[in-house]
Parts: sequence; structure tokens; C-alpha cells
Amino acid sequence: MAQLQAESFLLTNNLFYLEPLAAALIYNNLLYFITVIIIFSTGSVPGEAQIPFAAACAIFILKGAAYYYLVHHAHARVRATNEKQYFAIEQKYSILAVFIFAIDVYVLDIKYYFSFLSLNGNLPALLSLGGISLFFFYLVLLWLAARKNYGEIFSRRYSAKEFVINNIKLNLPIVLPWLIINFLADFLKILPLPLSRMLASSAWGETIVFLLFFLLLAVIFPALIKNLWNCQPLPAGPARTHMEEFCRQQNFKYSDIMLWPLYEGKMLTAGVMGLSKKYRYVLITPALLEALSPYEIEAVLAHEIGHIKKYHLQLYLLLFLGFGLVAGLVASPMLYLLLNSNVFYRIINFTGIDPEAALAFWGAAPMFIIMLVYFRYVFGFFMRNFERQADVAVFKALDDSTPLINSLEKISWLSGNIRDKPSWHHFGIGQRVDFLEKCSKDRSLISRHDRKVYGSLIFFVVLMVFSAVLIWKMPMELHEEANTKFAESVLLQRAKREPDKAVWQRLLGDLKQEAGQDAEALAAYEKSLALEPSNPETLNNIAWILITADDPEVLSSDRALDLARQAAALRPTAGYILDTLAAAFWANNMIDEALDTERTAMKIDPGNRPFYRRQMDFYLNNTWPADLNSWIKQK
Repeated sequence: MAQLQAESFLLTNNLFYLEPLAAALIYNNLLYFITVIIIFSTGSVPGEAQIPFAAACAIFILKGAAYYYLVHHAHARVRATNEKQYFAIEQKYSILAVFIFAIDVYVLDIKYYFSFLSLNGNLPALLSLGGISLFFFYLVLLWLAARKNYGEIFSRRYSAKEFVINNIKLNLPIVLPWLIINFLADFLKILPLPLSRMLASSAWGETIVFLLFFLLLAVIFPALIKNLWNCQPLPAGPARTHMEEFCRQQNFKYSDIMLWPLYEGKMLTAGVMGLSKKYRYVLITPALLEALSPYEIEAVLAHEIGHIKKYHLQLYLLLFLGFGLVAGLVASPMLYLLLNSNVFYRIINFTGIDPEAALAFWGAAPMFIIMLVYFRYVFGFFMRNFERQADVAVFKALDDSTPLINSLEKISWLSGNIRDKPSWHHFGIGQRVDFLEKCSKDRSLISRHDRKVYGSLIFFVVLMVFSAVLIWKMPMELHEEANTKFAESVLLQRAKREPDKAVWQRLLGDLKQEAGQDAEALAAYEKSLALEPSNPETLNNIAWILITADDPEVLSSDRALDLARQAAALRPTAGYILDTLAAAFWANNMIDEALDTERTAMKIDPGNRPFYRRQMDFYLNNTWPADLNSWIKQK
């Protein structure tokens, strides 16, 4: 889960205001990529594909062609000047791309076909890169179909290559931290250094490395983002001079003031990104510079400085880490309930779906719900109230909210009179203006709002600590019971698909024997023996059950001795098989033969001499079996 926590903290770095259409696109893209990461990260690589390769390729090609046709047809119906419809299509078909990606993972088993990328499991991050690249492939189809309309709406012509590259660079900061941390974790495991291996093999070590690198990435990543987004320093002139002077008055340190060409610079937005002063950048779009007066620009800067002075960037990182804890707290119990649900296994048996594929799908479903609820209500609550805190910073900087109110009203009018339009990540413009006017009349509202925010943060932190303790204290018995039930389902499905392979029935017998279900274990072993009569492991395991079962109807010392002799004849150099033969001799009152057999076992397996010596003592004192658990572990 740690690797899911780094998805994209950088796109929440205090945007002053985005036009609702562009804001929805950016924040929704964040959720799309997190969803894709969850889909691809949950579940292991399947051992085999459910659909033959040729059929999977045909489905993949037809699906991609159909997707491109739908997007191209949708854009062909849009009027060139209709920006709203353009972004609506972008959102609709991005969601469709997520569903198509899910089909690739859960139905076409794309992880199976991509598994070679991980270099035999040594670099799983390469597999993750392949998965996210597949989603980008669908987005590329979307962007290619949208290019012509984009050029007409935003008055900028791009070649197909330029347009695709620009869109990739816009979205890359969302997934790059996740990929970088994945690669870091992989390199820690393969580096021939004791310290790196120790950190990689311990849960606490991996967590510490992740947190340290996460913070380092948060500090230096803005320098990369400004280049990806083609931001350029604001040219020297009155606007820059005025902004620099205001920042000096507010004792605000930064690296540079950058022009942000978001959607050809036509979006009305500004922002600040970066934890460190050395890598902190003030971003502002050309459209916002043209729309606002110098005094109104000061109000916008006051808002952004308010974010920094209230430590909102650091708190956003805390909120992203909180998502991991919430997901771990809620998803794990839901997953164990699923694995212990008879309905889940009935569906698998009825449909013939591979249990691992079903687990990957239904295991990811709770994560989707948690993500939507968390970001919509928890993260959204803090985002809205952080924005309000940044708004009221104008009173400290200018002692007057009028320029900020004027800025918001201008943005509302220029964006199509969206004053009363609600937003999950910002309060609506009308709500923000109303609160600023109330604070102008009663400044005590500012401190009351601060108390509300900090009280909520304290409650959030306490809840996260409590969640972490619950996860840490979760009983291991729940894990073992759920894992056993799921393993049984997998083996039954494998045995159903390959009824001529004895290994599945033998492994099912092992599972039942470990669970203490002797009759069921014996039935599975008998099926395995019928398919493979000369397998020493199966012969040995049946013999053991026939002399150790709690159920008297299962016990059969005569047959146990016969089977144990067959197993020992087939594999005479296996100490554990000779131990079973010795037990069979003892069960048939052949004490001398049992002792001689244990002595032979000690000679060929001297490393377990103490165990065999204890077995001999038990036979001599007629107290066997007395150490079954140790024997089972030894086996």
C-alpha cells in the first residue's frame, strides 16, 4: 500500500482557481490514474491466461479500434467553439478508457503477457511501467481523435506527435512519483549491499526508506514539473517587478515566478508548488495576468502565500499518507470477509472464473469505493477549508478583501457566469465571496475557521494513529483462515480444469491435512494416487493419515504399513519417508523394526538426528504420537 500513496500529491499544490471545466479534467485525471494503479497493483501475475493468446490479441485490437472510432465520432459531432462539450468528451472517454483497461487486466490477463518485463520478478517496477503505458496508449487514441477540435477551440495547431507529447507531459507528474518509488524499492532488493537488503526485507525498513524518499521527491519534484509543463520565467517588466516587490513585503521566499501555459495559457489560474524555497515556484497563466489589475494580482499572491504559511503543502502529503492507512484499515477486513464468504466461492464454481482473477477484481472493488469516498469527502473537506484559509490570508496581507473579491467575481464572469457552480475541491465562488464579506464585518470568523481546520486535523491524525494500531494488531488467524479457504478454491479450480494431473489433488490433500480434516485429505490423496500410483509423496502422506487420524474410521495400520513400504522402496534416501515407515511399524506392534528404521533415517539424514531420537524414545515408552506438530513442520 505504501507505493499507492505517492500517486500524485503534486497536482494538489494549491491551485488558486481553475475554470471548472479544466479543474474537473485535472482532478478527475488524478482519480483515473489512481484507479488504474489500483487495478494493476492488486492481484498477482496469473500462472496462465484464461483466453488463448490469438483470441486475446483479436479482442484487444477490436476493442482498441472500437474505442478510437467512438472517440473520433464523438469529436466529429462537437462544434469547434464549444469548450464545454470538448472537456465533457474528454472526461467521458477517459472513464471508458479505465473500464477498457480493467478488461485488459481482469479478462485478457495482460499482466500475464507483460510478466516478461519484470525480468523474472527481479524488477516488478518494469511491469508497473508496462501497465501504466497501456493506459497511456488508450489516452493517446483519445488525444489523437481530439487534436483537430483542440486546435480550433484553443487557436493553436499541433502536429499529432506534438499534441500527444504535450498531453503526456501534462499528465506525467501524476504517475511519475509512483513509478520512481517502485523502481527504488526494486533496486533496494537487488543491490548486493547488506544494508539495502536489510531495509528491503523488513517492513519498517521499507517504510522508512519510502517516507524519506517521498519527502525528498516532494522537495525537488517541482523543478521537473515546471519543465514538463513548459513553464517559462515571467519576463522582466512591470508585472514581474510588482509581484516581486509584493513577495518581498510579505517575506515570501521562492525560486522563480513562472508563466504557466495551461491549455495555451487561456485558463484563469495561479498556483504555488514546492516545499523548499530553492525549488518553490509561483505559477500564473497569461490569461489571469491579463484579466486582473495589479492590486488584484496582489490578492491572488496573498492567497498563494497563505497556503505556504499555513503549511498546506505538507498537510496535503499527510492526507495522501492517510489514504494508505484508511485503505489498509478498511480494505483488509473487507477482503477477508470476501475470502470467507461462501457466496464468493459459489460464484467462482458456477462461472468457472479463475479464483485469482476473481480475487484481483473483487479485491480492487473495495479500494475504488474507499478512494472515491476518501477523496470526495475527507480530502475534499480539507481542500475546501484550506482554500478558505488561504482566502482570508488577504486580510493579513492587505487588510482588505475587496481585491480578492473582485478577482473572484471577474473569474466568475469570464468563465461563463459560474458564480453559483458548486465544486467538491473548492467552495463555489459565491460561497467564497460571501465568507470574505462576512469576515470583513466580523474578523473573529477567521480565527474560528482556523480552529475548525486545526481541530479537524487533530481528529484526523488521532484517527489515523488509531487505524495504524488496528492494522498492526489485526489477528493473524484471520489471514490464515482466509488464505486457506482461497487456496482450496484455487486447487479445486485447477483440478477441475486439469483432471488428469495428480499434483492438484495431492496439494489439496496437503491443505486438508494441515487443517486437520483427515477424511477430506485422505479422499484427495486417494484421487491423486489413482492418477499417479507410484508417487512416493502421495503414498507416504496416505500412510501417515492412516496411522495418525483422529477419526477411528480413517485409521488402518495394515494398509499404512503396505503403503509406507512402497514409498520407502521408491525413495529410500528420504529420512521423512523412513520416519513414516517407522511409525507404521510401531502402529503394527513391530517395535524393533520401527527403531531400526529410525536409526537408518538418522544415518541418511543426520541433520535431523534429535528429532529421530525423540521418535525412538516415544516408541520405547509407547507414548507415540506425541510430537505431531513438530513432525508436520519437519515434513
